Amino acid sequence: MKAGILYKNEDIRYDDMPMPEPKAGEILVKVKMTGICGSDIPRVLKNGAHYYPIVLGHEFSGVVEKLGENVSEFAIGDRVSGIPLVPCMKCDDCLKGNYSLCKNYTFIGSRVQGSMAEYVVLPVQNAVRFDECVTFEQGAFFEPATVALHGIKCAGYTGGKRVAILGGGTIGLFTMQWAKIFGAKTVTVFDISDARLQLAKELGADHTVNTRENGFGKEKFDFVFETAGQVATIKAAFEIAANKASVCCIGTPHEELTFTPREWENMNRKEFKLTGSWMSYSSPFPGEEWILTAHCFKTGQLKFDNRLIFKKYPLSQIADAFELFKNPAAVGGKVLICNE
Repeated sequence: MKAGILYKNEDIRYDDMPMPEPKAGEILVKVKMTGICGSDIPRVLKNGAHYYPIVLGHEFSGVVEKLGENVSEFAIGDRVSGIPLVPCMKCDDCLKGNYSLCKNYTFIGSRVQGSMAEYVVLPVQNAVRFDECVTFEQGAFFEPATVALHGIKCAGYTGGKRVAILGGGTIGLFTMQWAKIFGAKTVTVFDISDARLQLAKELGADHTVNTRENGFGKEKFDFVFETAGQVATIKAAFEIAANKASVCCIGTPHEELTFTPREWENMNRKEFKLTGSWMSYSSPFPGEEWILTAHCFKTGQLKFDNRLIFKKYPLSQIADAFELFKNPAAVGGKVLICNE
């Protein structure tokens, strides 16, 4: 089969590799769409892969092509989204159902061969079926949608409250939608892009704020979700949190982050609860994050807009797709790698 194989730093090629075969308890998936995740970029451009050669890709959808022995959960032709985490199921965290925190996990697309290929093999528990009315493009967005929902769960979210979303990217727009689905009083999205803020409005945001023009304002919020992973937005989350609020950091920062005593004292004086959110899994594996995403895409409660996609590339042009990220500021959404 053909695959996008990363041989070394900045050397990803459309090349031949052996077709994988599903073992007992596994399925072979013919890949349709794979999203380039922010974590894939340093693997290609900053020598960040665990080993070489490697096929990346963990946000993907496709069709079941072949069943391994003892597989009855799926049928050939089923449309599925891939679940990349493969927890050990034996450590203390796994036994408690905290699969995202497993220390002995493997991961499809970073530690084992991923979906930037014509085919990928998955353990049977690492696929979720979706309805025919859900597109393969949507199927490639399951993983970021579940990350957003996991953040909602980590925050102890309840409806009827004022919600702020800091960052109008893919994760932020899905977090906004989940907050609305579960009954937010109002949801305000903060970003620096008018285009992203317009899309947020169309997907259901009650209010939007361009922080480059207007700052973060003085309104306080009961739930604050930081999804950008930027120093400015993490600090802003502490400022706009109301007394007794819940602040959840879903975004991953990539710069050193320091607080002044006054900035940090926000948490003490307001007595807000601060939590992180990592990946998108709960018990029973893979968790309601994945089941609800499939359901809410089917019903239309979780909306999808093609403007979430910045550009599509055929698998044969995978090197060109990663070239885009040498100027990340010019990439205004998800880049998809497509198979015919």
